[in-house]
Amino acid sequence: MDKTAQLEKIRHQLQQAGFKLTSQREATVAIILDHYQDHLSAEQVFMLTKSVAPEIGLATVYRTLEILTELHILNKISFIEDGITHYDLCEPNQNSHFHHHLLCLQCGQIQEIHEDLLTDVEAEVLAKFQFAVLDHRLTLQGVCDHCQTLNVANGLPANKVDVTRQIDLSQL
Repeated sequence: MDKTAQLEKIRHQLQQAGFKLTSQREATVAIILDHYQDHLSAEQVFMLTKSVAPEIGLATVYRTLEILTELHILNKISFIEDGITHYDLCEPNQNSHFHHHLLCLQCGQIQEIHEDLLTDVEAEVLAKFQFAVLDHRLTLQGVCDHCQTLNVANGLPANKVDVTRQIDLSQL
C-alpha cells in the first residue's frame, strides 16, 4: 500500500474513533510511514517531525503515538530492557501475529521476520498448559551476517560481538 493510501486509511481509523487528523498528527504519521522500517523511538519521531513541523511539541508526539497504539495502528516494542520504547506499524492482516525481529548487537541493524516461527511452541503451550496463545513478541539478539564478515576479516570469531565496534545499546 502506498503512503497516500496508508495515510487515508489512518485518517479513517482516527475519525472512526472520534479523533481528527490534525496537521501535527498528520506530520507525525507521515514521518512514521516514511521511516516504517527504522523502528523509531518517540524522541526520534519527535526530532524528525519537528524538522518538518517546527511548531510541534514532544507531548503532542507522545499523545499521537499513544492514540495510534490504542487504535492498533502501531505496536510498542522494546528490543532491550533499557526502558526505551520503539514503534512499529501493525501488519495489514490483523489475524496474523506480530512479526519477529533480529537485532545485531554489534551494528544495531534490526531485521524483520514475517514468518511465524513459534507455531509448534504455541501448540505445545496449549497442550501442556491449556493456554491459548493469541500473540507473541520475539527479538533474537546476535551478530548479523555483515558484522560476522567484518569480524572474520579482522581475525575475530564471527559469532562474537567485536567490543570495539559494539553499538551503544542505549542509543537504540
